[in-house]
Amino acid sequence: MKKTFLAIDLGATSGRSIVGSVDNGIISMQELTRFPNTIKKIRDHYFWNIFDLFEEIKIALATCAKDNINVDSIGIDTWGVDFAMVGEDGMILGLPYAYRDPHTEGMPEDYFKNVLSRDKVYGITGIQIMNFNSLFQIYAMKKENSSMLKAADKLLFIPDALSYLLTGNAVTEYTIASTSQILNPFTKEMDNSLLKAIGIERNLFHPIVFPGAEIGRLRDDIAKETGVANIPVVAVAGHDTASAVAAVPAKNERFAYLSSGTWSLMGIETKDPIINEQSMQLNFTNEGGVDGTTRFLKNITGMWILEQCRKEWDKDVTYAYPELVAMANSAEPFKCMIDPDHPSFANPESMEKAIVDYCEATGQKKPETHSEFVRMIFESLALKYRVVLEMLKSVAPFEIEVLHVIGGGSKNDLLNQFTANAIGIPVISGPSEATAIGNIMIQAQAAGIVDSLQEMRNIIAGSIDSKEYQPQQPELWDEAFMRYKNTCNL
Repeated sequence: MKKTFLAIDLGATSGRSIVGSVDNGIISMQELTRFPNTIKKIRDHYFWNIFDLFEEIKIALATCAKDNINVDSIGIDTWGVDFAMVGEDGMILGLPYAYRDPHTEGMPEDYFKNVLSRDKVYGITGIQIMNFNSLFQIYAMKKENSSMLKAADKLLFIPDALSYLLTGNAVTEYTIASTSQILNPFTKEMDNSLLKAIGIERNLFHPIVFPGAEIGRLRDDIAKETGVANIPVVAVAGHDTASAVAAVPAKNERFAYLSSGTWSLMGIETKDPIINEQSMQLNFTNEGGVDGTTRFLKNITGMWILEQCRKEWDKDVTYAYPELVAMANSAEPFKCMIDPDHPSFANPESMEKAIVDYCEATGQKKPETHSEFVRMIFESLALKYRVVLEMLKSVAPFEIEVLHVIGGGSKNDLLNQFTANAIGIPVISGPSEATAIGNIMIQAQAAGIVDSLQEMRNIIAGSIDSKEYQPQQPELWDEAFMRYKNTCNL
């Protein structure tokens, strides 16, 4: 029997709702709504407007009713680490901090010095040390005597908070919790020692549930307001990357993936966490996946840099994305290069100025035209992907034969070719809508339509168009890679 599912996919800059069906082994999808998701600056702090996101979800549900789309369930995925606080009366307490808020600057070092060591924290969680991880957000709130933290009865990660607003039921979904640097990947529970050390109790979190669990059904008032039935809300892989990786159309385990969007996330899929001295030194993360898998990966700053440049350029000229790709293709190769993960690119007032300053500080020519900026960004991303892939190869329990590029960036032919050139193995692109497809397929698994992760992937492979890129110009790119490592001190 054909069933239809509603996927709510929320990224750090935009969100959308997509309806999808699985019928006779083929996925069909339709985008319903798309909307911005912007960070709000209030008194030198940065927040997410979770209530606007909630309204957008209700608009998506109402659109289903208006268009006579009978939805069988709904699932929500979002970016990681951020959370909302809930009071004893069940009300959400204020706006959640955004991970780009500066109040976590220096918090990991402070925590390691005064609470638990870096080795201890990584040994428990296997998570890449980044200042915006949930553990350090909570620690920052504790140190600043946050009234919101003091008043909180429970903490809900963003997709769980939105599901709570829809159903009245509260859970902690495994994959989103795994981004927090609080979850132990072996016990699959929130680790009490990390919290108790800063005076926080484990009961701040609701019990863990895994992808495919039913959280609850739509509240009666929301069903009435939107005109839909009291459909189930399913805990999909709440972390958008976990949903996206579930949609990789791989034939076997010998692949790496690159989820390409505002962030680039490169990794492999393993049965067990990889937590050892080498993985800690390389600063890789072990996050929860679907069907008990582990996503062993590293976060890399992705299209964020180009998106911020475009915002500046939009004041004078607006470029369509295909135009940007054409501009980059026509520009001088390897004029200059940057490390996308350099702290100066995290959230500068002017991204263009930050790039120029970096090039001057590293003794390079600076980009002068918009075309040169775009090409430099694409080449730098491709070269950084090689840096990370070489790290992955050194710890992977299998030979990596191919890189699957998924997400919005998979549609960028030029960047995909640059990536194949840089890493020296084939690149396969697609699906571009990986997160939404993974979200939908996990709902399909919850509905009994598919039985396993590999069956999901087989259906996805038969439903999408993909493209393969073979490495080209190996000597040129090898030479550029050596220069890149020296210039960026990598």
